[in-house]
Amino acid sequence: MSQSNKKGFMDRFEAVAEKSLLPIAMKLNAQRHLAALRDAFILVLPLTMAGSFIVMLNCAFFAADGFVYDKLMLGKLIPGLTEVAPVLWPANNGTLNILSLLVCFLITRNLVKTLGGDDLIGGLLGFSSFFILYPDLAKTAGGYFGTKGIFVAMFIGFLVGEGFARLSKVEKLQFKMPDSVPPAVARSFKVLIPIFIMIFIVTVVNFLATKVNADGIFPIVYSAIQKPLEGLGQNIGTLLILLTLSNLLWIFGIHGPNTVNAIQSAMFEGPKNDNLAYASANGTAWGAPNEITWQLVDAFGNMGGSGMTIGLIIAIILVSKREDFKSLNKLAIGPAIFNINEPIIFGLPIVLNPIFILPFVILPVVNVFIGYLCIHFEIIPPLAFNVPWTTPGPLAAFFATQEPLALLISLVLVAISVVVYIPFVMAANKSGATE
Repeated sequence: MSQSNKKGFMDRFEAVAEKSLLPIAMKLNAQRHLAALRDAFILVLPLTMAGSFIVMLNCAFFAADGFVYDKLMLGKLIPGLTEVAPVLWPANNGTLNILSLLVCFLITRNLVKTLGGDDLIGGLLGFSSFFILYPDLAKTAGGYFGTKGIFVAMFIGFLVGEGFARLSKVEKLQFKMPDSVPPAVARSFKVLIPIFIMIFIVTVVNFLATKVNADGIFPIVYSAIQKPLEGLGQNIGTLLILLTLSNLLWIFGIHGPNTVNAIQSAMFEGPKNDNLAYASANGTAWGAPNEITWQLVDAFGNMGGSGMTIGLIIAIILVSKREDFKSLNKLAIGPAIFNINEPIIFGLPIVLNPIFILPFVILPVVNVFIGYLCIHFEIIPPLAFNVPWTTPGPLAAFFATQEPLALLISLVLVAISVVVYIPFVMAANKSGATE
């Protein structure tokens, strides 16, 4: 194919992406609920970035099975280095591990502000409602404070935001205080009745939810996501379905890998261990008994993090004209090397961004299937050796197979991902001009 033909194809692809995706993006940006959600994720970005860097340092540099720690033999160079990780982990509790709490407050506040209400009190009411619906802390230990509770946080934000803002405008529900009363006191009493009403509504919702599940709405929603997957079999189709769901959940701000982890571990941990035992006994991955393990996803579908965002990052470097993308990219490259991409997911964002949904979800599936075919037709051996998840993308398949050709295949998949992401980044250039 000539250079002009290649350029013509890319131009046509970009034009199609612009024509089909930009109108959707503009409509979503104008929809108040989605705008409130989008702006909430943007506002928590600094904390997300800080948490991502902590995860990168702990998992890659300070963990005994971390890629950098292992390959550079940091344990021998700096004895006791693993003791740094417990010092840093608490920072995660104040960043990534309270994402649902922060998002709940911000969605409610943003929505109330859009509707002309008292946004700060609205945000506090959303925060309060989160805990009304929250299960016994002694049982969950805050497990739904992070991305696991995002769906419910959204529900609370939308319900409380809409309800409080509208009730606050009803004059008969407003307390009128004398002018002599301090403004802060008058402000609080003015919306006292709407607050009572919304707290009562949320309490009723919690009561009804506990009739379905004793622990309330959080486990109901989380189980509803996982339950349909439990009957799937151990095959390439199941693996691709789990991968697709994992990436789709990211589109809504939910940590997809954590959601499907219990199911994929139950299905694919045994085959992975069998492969490792074979490779350890025979000194080679060739002949390992299982073609299909979850390592396929880590090696071929998660380079740079979920969604093959290593391709997106390189595409932004090559063709993006948006200064916000370029600035974010500089901060996101470091974590992305070790497959941590929350800065891209919440900062670009990928969340609720129709321009990037298609490549983010489809590319990993295609790449993993290509990797599977390479194993099935014995181009490379099965993935057998244990590899830390922080191993830089293209190296994961190489270390898992000890086969140089696996590295070449990974690099080709990265190149394909860059090419696929480029027209979508170009479409985002146009989207930025319209925002």
